[in-house]
Amino acid sequence: QVQLVESGGGLVQAGDSLRLSCAASGRTFRSYVLGWFRQAPGKEREIVAEINWAGGTTYYVDSVKGRFTISRDNAKDTVYLQMNRLKPEDTAIYYCAARLILIRARWDYWGQGTQVTVSS
Repeated sequence: QVQLVESGGGLVQAGDSLRLSCAASGRTFRSYVLGWFRQAPGKEREIVAEINWAGGTTYYVDSVKGRFTISRDNAKDTVYLQMNRLKPEDTAIYYCAARLILIRARWDYWGQGTQVTVSS
């Protein structure tokens, strides 16, 4: 059974940093891309960043480029999202998800989410 378990969310002030973690288990993710999504109240879910588990290729949405960094630790089967210079508009529930490298439109596995709140 595949599980993605997020942790690391919390309440911070604008300009602070947080690191989210996503512990993956239940299968080998060599053929997968792991990503972080977020959903703010009243808004659609959007992808924030993703990383190719095998090769490490990354993607970021424009709004977080230069502030967020996605990384993975293959030995720990964990993906991280380092979030620096947080802004109130980063407030959302953040979800970890996984998809096959060759199937871009379908994310097969999802975590339960972790709340990030940034106060001004």
